[in-house]
Amino acid sequence: MAAAVVACAATLFTNGVAAAHLEPVPGQAVKGKPATVTFKVPNERPDAGTVSVRLDLPAEFPLRTVRVRSITGWTAEVVKAKLDQPIKTGNVEITEAFRSITWTAAAGIRIGPNEFAEFAVTLGPMPDNTDKLVINAVQTYDSGEVVNWNQPPSAEGQAEPEHPAPALKLVANDTAAQPDEHGGTPAAVTNTAPGSEATWLGGSALAVAALALGIAIGTALRSRRAQQTGESK
Repeated sequence: MAAAVVACAATLFTNGVAAAHLEPVPGQAVKGKPATVTFKVPNERPDAGTVSVRLDLPAEFPLRTVRVRSITGWTAEVVKAKLDQPIKTGNVEITEAFRSITWTAAAGIRIGPNEFAEFAVTLGPMPDNTDKLVINAVQTYDSGEVVNWNQPPSAEGQAEPEHPAPALKLVANDTAAQPDEHGGTPAAVTNTAPGSEATWLGGSALAVAALALGIAIGTALRSRRAQQTGESK
């Protein structure tokens, strides 16, 4: 029984750590308006660090404005290119748009194991002819491993893919919680204390395991007392 409880705790711990994804915060923006979005990038490898992050901006929904907040120890390269076919938005014809943003760490800088970093950008205006803006991402580790965050986001109620592409839900009014136009969302590299996320998750799993073990012991003791009472009669 104890072994089963420990296995349950291990499952909870593993699933909690695996749930970390490269994602935008906040997860929604207003159609037709610029939005300041922070992309939270977790390091998922215990023996390597993240040294590059690239966002591939969708060509089908061209963004005319991209402003990147500076981050100490990282350089940002923003690439703009002509569109294969001009796109009309209202009375404006768009012939070129931003296509990618790449952050590269300086020598000695990385997002280490059990850490995450936040990269803030102002994008816009948001398209008004879709309810979701999907932005593929590429994460590169100093081990040479490259992870593509490009799987389509799952439908509501379905399990998430292993590497879902970051996606912004687009709403038709300003009820979405938006940072101020000057970029109120912090974007400096923010590292958790080493192991803090894993420690919190591990502590939660162990607490659940201890509770389950206590219930099991209590049930066993009550059963034994009942059996002894029956024998004494």
